[in-house]
Amino acid sequence: MAAPTPNNPQPAPAGKSSPRYELLTLGDELLLGITPNAHLTWIGGQLSRRGVRLDRNVTITDEADAIARQFPESWARADVILTSGGLGPTCDDRTREVIAEALGLPLVFDEGIMGEIEARFARLNRPCTPNNRKQAFKFARGEVLPNPHGTAPGLWLEHEGKVLIMLPGPPNELQPMFLEHVLPRLARLGLLSDSETFVQLRTAGVGESMLETRFQPIFDRHPGLGIAFCAHQWQVDCRINSPDGRYPRQALQQIAEECATLLGDDFVGFGHDSLPKVTGDLLRTQGRTLAVAEACTGGLLAHSFTDLCGASKFFMGGIVSYSNDSKMLLLDCPECLLSQHGAVSAECAVAMATGVAERLSADYGLAITGYMGPTSQGDSGSGTLFVGLHSPLGDWSKKLSYPGPGQTVKQRAVTAAIDWLRREAVRETRRATSPLAN
Repeated sequence: MAAPTPNNPQPAPAGKSSPRYELLTLGDELLLGITPNAHLTWIGGQLSRRGVRLDRNVTITDEADAIARQFPESWARADVILTSGGLGPTCDDRTREVIAEALGLPLVFDEGIMGEIEARFARLNRPCTPNNRKQAFKFARGEVLPNPHGTAPGLWLEHEGKVLIMLPGPPNELQPMFLEHVLPRLARLGLLSDSETFVQLRTAGVGESMLETRFQPIFDRHPGLGIAFCAHQWQVDCRINSPDGRYPRQALQQIAEECATLLGDDFVGFGHDSLPKVTGDLLRTQGRTLAVAEACTGGLLAHSFTDLCGASKFFMGGIVSYSNDSKMLLLDCPECLLSQHGAVSAECAVAMATGVAERLSADYGLAITGYMGPTSQGDSGSGTLFVGLHSPLGDWSKKLSYPGPGQTVKQRAVTAAIDWLRREAVRETRRATSPLAN
């Protein structure tokens, strides 16, 4: 049998199971609903890309008794245990001390860690209070994971044939540490792959069941594939892998490319780039610019683009025009149009898209207007939206109907609007490269 490699994954040898991973998320704020448990989603996603399934997540309070009860159980069950939270300087940060006691291992004060903490406070021109000293303790036979974004370093311990990884709670500290230090170390130990073990297709505008139906003839010609579908707002991802290692990475890519060709404009891209990023990259490649106008989505459409690195290369700006007066004042929507057709109409959506493109000198204008909640006539109009699109080739509108909670409707509307823009940008690229274009 060929040696396992990232491009030639192999099943675990007979009698040897895959390493078991568990995540302990600590914090009263998680159980009180003050803070969402984003670490589970993010860490689980990062591990799955490397061929590892997170077997269990347990969320517990900051109390020492709760940690002391749960940790021995996880230690007995898992091969790799990750913890998040409880490494800070305050009295409710107890994770390090309680786990050290549970393992019967001493903690030692590290002058190097303390020096880094003091240097960080000096850079911020703030005093380093005495309680920060507790962050400078580590396992005597353990290692430190650097934290350039905060004062609490991560801790790494290999003990009794297991790996313990202790991470700080703030996402801006945990995530870089996990990517830059944890994943590479786990890969060197052979506990996960050092690259992704699947090929992912991102699609939009086609449902999960229909997507499987369209792909099934291709999958039938390649027995033994591992297939997984993940549906989210207006989009479905399809992951293709080879559980028994019979298909090398190149073969998986070829199968995925065949699926992409079959999809046509419903194919968004390979990998993990978001719909706004794919659309922004298309506009940037074409040298086109975009401006957005929105009413009911309240800036969510603009945020989708400004969240991207390098958005200023194509994104000119956005206008939130909720009232009729603001639509007339900021977007030059005619008063007679609003009186005749109303603010939630195809005509208003087109006027908003055209107006923002002209105001901000953009090639494309994208607009959303609609009803998010109960209307004056009751709930019959809730979730009714219109998207307007101004492009170099003309102006159009599209009606959408998404009953449901307001925040869900907003996100679905934004996703559908961006997908429409993406499709127009794809068609422009196709026209520009077609031999018949000239």
